Amino acid sequence: PLRAIVSFSQLLDAEYGNRLGEPGVRYIRNIVAAGSRMNALINDLLEYSRLAMQGLRLQETDIRSVIEKTLAILEPQIAESGATVECDPLPTVRADDLQLGTVFQNLIGNALKFRREGVPPRIRISACREEGAWRFVVKDNRIGIHPDYYGKIFVIFERLHHRDRYPGNGMGLAIAKRIVERHGGRIWVQSEPEKGSTFSFTLPDL
Repeated sequence: PLRAIVSFSQLLDAEYGNRLGEPGVRYIRNIVAAGSRMNALINDLLEYSRLAMQGLRLQETDIRSVIEKTLAILEPQIAESGATVECDPLPTVRADDLQLGTVFQNLIGNALKFRREGVPPRIRISACREEGAWRFVVKDNRIGIHPDYYGKIFVIFERLHHRDRYPGNGMGLAIAKRIVERHGGRIWVQSEPEKGSTFSFTLPDL
């Protein structure tokens, strides 16, 4: 039904827009924009819900390989922003490689999106061993996050910025948190406004 609403609204705009005048065209385009946002919200919510039903496909996972695949997906955004992404040596862990790729895609993608104007993103990915776990770190030089919002950013549909400035539905970090917790780890952030953010998450060293 939602696709039908958007599709027929686009047909109205294309075929009858010249008869409706400027206000009518604006109303139709608002319908299309709202329908498209709702469609994206539904898809994100389905992905979030699906995580609870999917079994974890745990296997020996080379994190370097996961990062390389993630960077290939994000190549257009990396090129457009002039970003630099560096990786320290990364371990092999027992994890679901596809879901772990989603975690890194959200963390790196956010660093590319929430960048400071006129400042090319710099992202560094590293890992260190802790007692019984590996800690993975994604450090960037983005706009930063005030400490008051550290918990809020991991909540489903929560946004700190208007979508006109930074697109998205506020689902990425909630999805990342659910994946990490399903693996038996935790995720958190440290940040300074206008200086950058450091996202860390752990995976048990099984």
